[in-house]
Amino acid sequence: MSTPYPAADVPAPADRPVAATDHDGRPVLVEPELRRLDGTVREAYVPPFAPSVRHGSLADLPFDNAAADPGAVVLSRRLGGGRWTDVSAAEFAAQVHAVARGLIAEGLRPGDRIAVMARTVYEWTLLDFAAWAAGLVTVPIYPTSSPFQTRWILHDSGAVALFTETAAQAAALGPELDRLPDLTRILVMEHGQVDSLADAGADVPDAEVAVRRGMLGPDTLATLIYTSGTTGRPKGCALSHGNFFAEVDNAIELLHPVFRAGADEAMSVLLFLPMSHVFGRMVAIACVRARVRLGHAPSLKPEELLPDLAAFRPTCLLTIPYMLEKVYNSARAKAESGGRATTFDRAAGVAVRYGEALEARQTGTGDGPARTLKAARSLYDPLVYRRIRNAMGGRVKYAISGGSPLGRRLAAFYAGAGIQIFEGYGLTETTAASTVTPPLSPRLGTVGWPLPGVRVRIAADGEILVSGEHVLRGYWDPAAGGVVPATQDGWLATGDLGALDDEGHLTITGRKKELLITAGGKSVAPAPLENWLRQHPLISQCMLVGDGRPYVAALITLDTDGVTHWRRMNGKHPVPPELLVDDPDLAAVLQRALDEANRLVSRPESVRRFAVLPRDFTEEAGHLTPSMKLRRERVMRDFAAEVEGLYRR
Repeated sequence: MSTPYPAADVPAPADRPVAATDHDGRPVLVEPELRRLDGTVREAYVPPFAPSVRHGSLADLPFDNAAADPGAVVLSRRLGGGRWTDVSAAEFAAQVHAVARGLIAEGLRPGDRIAVMARTVYEWTLLDFAAWAAGLVTVPIYPTSSPFQTRWILHDSGAVALFTETAAQAAALGPELDRLPDLTRILVMEHGQVDSLADAGADVPDAEVAVRRGMLGPDTLATLIYTSGTTGRPKGCALSHGNFFAEVDNAIELLHPVFRAGADEAMSVLLFLPMSHVFGRMVAIACVRARVRLGHAPSLKPEELLPDLAAFRPTCLLTIPYMLEKVYNSARAKAESGGRATTFDRAAGVAVRYGEALEARQTGTGDGPARTLKAARSLYDPLVYRRIRNAMGGRVKYAISGGSPLGRRLAAFYAGAGIQIFEGYGLTETTAASTVTPPLSPRLGTVGWPLPGVRVRIAADGEILVSGEHVLRGYWDPAAGGVVPATQDGWLATGDLGALDDEGHLTITGRKKELLITAGGKSVAPAPLENWLRQHPLISQCMLVGDGRPYVAALITLDTDGVTHWRRMNGKHPVPPELLVDDPDLAAVLQRALDEANRLVSRPESVRRFAVLPRDFTEEAGHLTPSMKLRRERVMRDFAAEVEGLYRR
């Protein structure tokens, strides 16, 4: 762990929250308290906007909502065929109560772990709250996990029950069952076994659920979420009910445009990122907490997701940079196919300038968009921007992006196109976000300020350290009898590298363990160049290599849609992907992209050579985690010959 600087000379969290709005309910700007060392900002802290929760648990939320506003629409359930049905606060509380009784009838005891292996579906959120109401602990498993990965999580967590979305998922685990003595039951959602729990629990007294809810508090374990295992075996992060309250309550207050309904429009969020990831779980809980209508879309395939977006019509999306890049590149390719590439490029330039002008006005460094810029934006809105918004459902105003940095230009483009991006940075260990773009002080290209109630510190070696009530209780370790500490002196070492600017905005510069040290002794953080190159329409994934080598090189995989469009526009016949590796015209386009990227870094950090791989990095092949992060060791092993070829003279 990095050696932290001495404790910052800033006050401890206040007993009373710092208001995020004035007396008229208008948002106000609360700037971070900063600590400098040798003129450089080394620590930033934003006081909490919401008071700490001292009693109760997440299990109470559905019932609190039903008592406060029983008719409020809190969720919408996907029926298929473009149809959705609204679920009121009272209806959801009744469903949670009924399923909780069914779980108790199954013989599950307080503290038992139950695993859920499903895509982003309504039943996931229902099971989460029902399990908590029954005093249980939920353990998410990615539906794309292999039987071995699934068995590891089930065994390590000691899960006694598993809910799968499909019968095929349950059947695939069959050969592993003899190694799972604690697992006593498997229930399948597509067989209606979640709904049937309501019938099974009909004889369980209502008071039993009330007693179990009453046993829970902020310090009670709520979930075990296993890390993606980019550098080794996954670890179970033990997150408490209090961790989630600290995270979501402050996020709701900070991101008031997303979670506070205006007088003219109800807010809504459509989830399509995995519920198995802490990011999706956190936002789902925040929506229930704030009574923002929540929907679940199980598929990321465009032919399935686009109809869901059109039918649900969200005001906010939860996304990752990769998807925002794909939307932009697809719109650009479609415009080019229709002979409107020049129009699109001009519109994109206007949007970027407009977004940057908005940022300048909000940060006090400019007057905002000039009259001519406003006129240009109005001209291109129906031609370009509205088409992009319509592809996202037509009502989208905001997007919450995480997982990796989005980049300044793309963030400015979306802001200019009418969609404000709130970027965040965090880990499973921090219950999702530790920093978030403050709505009144965006700084494009950064991941924002500390979330209210959070301290962010940059250690001597550049590692990001985080402290706050949202930081996990510890890592799950059955051999050690439960949970082992994950922090030192209250600080979590994230393993990420970053820097704070003069106003406290955080920029991520790479992963500590991913630093490449060339033969000449130059330390190179690969993430900035990789993220920049991945935005190119022909590039799907990019991984820099060069540790112990004379120079930095890159492995590049191709975006299928982008290359298909490029070949069509250049009159080239379709060919198998493996033949594209040696296409000189394609190589020239990629070289120009690398030349542009190399302008961002010094000569020793620049990419000297690259190799186009015959296939993409995929989760199925083990090259990507379910959250789209590179498994670098696996890539290096599977493409060792290509890497060696980059250093042959």
